[in-house]
Amino acid sequence: MARRKKIYEGKAKTLYEGPEPGTIIQYFKDDATAFNAEKKAVIEGKGVLNNMLSEYFMVGLTNIGVPTHFIKRLNMREQLVRAVEIIPLEVIVRNYAAGTMAKRLGIDEGTQLPRPIVEYCLKDDKLGDPLVTEEHIAAFGWASQQDMDDILSLALRVNDFLAGVMYGVGIKLIDFKIEIGRVYDGDFQRLIVADEISPDSCRLWDIATGRKLDKDVFRRDLGSLTDAYTEVATRLGVMPKGSTPMARPKLIN
Repeated sequence: MARRKKIYEGKAKTLYEGPEPGTIIQYFKDDATAFNAEKKAVIEGKGVLNNMLSEYFMVGLTNIGVPTHFIKRLNMREQLVRAVEIIPLEVIVRNYAAGTMAKRLGIDEGTQLPRPIVEYCLKDDKLGDPLVTEEHIAAFGWASQQDMDDILSLALRVNDFLAGVMYGVGIKLIDFKIEIGRVYDGDFQRLIVADEISPDSCRLWDIATGRKLDKDVFRRDLGSLTDAYTEVATRLGVMPKGSTPMARPKLIN
């Protein structure tokens, strides 16, 4: 497929015009960033792994009736997705205390929360994606009350799906973040899961050992990020067992 006009380049992905109106080509890069891009590296194969894993999760969500922007995988690094109007919020679902929440509230990392807690951050890299409340969201018109009800429902359904899938392969879903987009069918608006779901956007710990299998490996210099992501992909059956982590991963169709 011929490369089309670049629409946007972010820290981990580049977006191009799709072949049809209302579509976008999403390209997964090997760039890794942390601490609001203060720490950077290029990690060979990371984009391929995230493309594969995001496809796996998006297809799984579609199969249980959760709407997503995903249409199909085009190749090792690209997906065809539906163009959406992104709501300027990061939606975070936490099952265990970790990261900024553990620091903010003085809770030991790994402490199970009484129930899944949903938080919202304003999508603005210049501001460091600050935590916001539903009061802020309503006051500044980022989303309506009906939107927020729908976002909460989508987030908890995604959590149920991801937590179950991960538990089945011996991985604990600590937390994750998603983005939500608006699509329009005539005058009717609906919300769908957009962006990506991958170890870049989830915290994943091995149930037996507590080993981190997510971007905290890069944030905290805990070893090879490619090895961690490959472990997740192998357990889920996205990659064949015995694959060499640093080799270009082989896709299973």
